[in-house]
Amino acid sequence: MGDAVEVYLLNQLDDYRGYCIDIKGYKSKAKISKGLQAHTCYSYQGKIAIDQGFDALKLIKNKFFLPAFNVCMEAVSAGVAANMRLSQCRDRKFQEFELDEKGRIHLISNLKLCLTVAQGQSKKGGGGSPVHLMRNLTLEHCSETLNHFQIWGVRK
Repeated sequence: MGDAVEVYLLNQLDDYRGYCIDIKGYKSKAKISKGLQAHTCYSYQGKIAIDQGFDALKLIKNKFFLPAFNVCMEAVSAGVAANMRLSQCRDRKFQEFELDEKGRIHLISNLKLCLTVAQGQSKKGGGGSPVHLMRNLTLEHCSETLNHFQIWGVRK
């Protein structure tokens, strides 16, 4: 198993702590049945939270695996506006994502689609000081005009 890393949006948008790919719910009590969202990164608290910690070695192999929950990121479909869910890791085409050299996360079965943070107003969460913010995650057409919402980084 690889080191835990967080996958974060390079543009901080409206939260100086940034946005990370996150399981809906709170840390160890996160609900895998509710899927994924963009959420304030917890690393400002000093470490990567288990509901934002991906396996670095699996990322290289195009799997976004959350070892604390033993699940992988999966697109609901290969279409525009598809949401992200979590399911047991298998060799399914909707579980294969490539983080390219520009920082875009593509669904391999449809390379024209990129993981995208929702534009518009963030929703306020139930904790943090200041309060944590949340946004939806969907697949959208990869586009230069959406760079602020589609360019990701990985860090320990």
